[in-house]
Amino acid sequence: MAKMKTIGIEAKLDDKFKIEVRAGDHTMYVDQTKAGGGTDAGPTPLEYLFASLAGCIGTVARIIANQKRIKLHGMDMKVEGAFDLETLMGKCKENRPGFTGIKVTVSIDSDMSKEEKEAFIHEVESRCPVSDNISYTTPIIINLV
Repeated sequence: MAKMKTIGIEAKLDDKFKIEVRAGDHTMYVDQTKAGGGTDAGPTPLEYLFASLAGCIGTVARIIANQKRIKLHGMDMKVEGAFDLETLMGKCKENRPGFTGIKVTVSIDSDMSKEEKEAFIHEVESRCPVSDNISYTTPIIINLV
């Protein structure tokens, strides 16, 4: 039987682009750049998506390293992807507004061999909830109250 855990956040949009997000005892801000009409009070939603992916990969890597007693000194990660800005801005309807692909480059600081690192990162990817949610369709229901 699955042991489910539910998490959630609360968010409030101001009169421009800034969104205050409450996550537990933490407050974060999502915004747009000044050039994009925001106040640059925080990363953009897409930057947060990439930060969530890198954060999840790093967290799962640490969990696996602890479980398997692997000496993981650290990891460097770079996440990047391209999307159609014209679709986002409503000027084009032919393409998806999402990324055409997401590339994660990982450098693992550990005494593992190249083969061990490849197996390790494969397990990380297979256990990362954020990667799973990006890779596969997850139903999203938006309720208006």
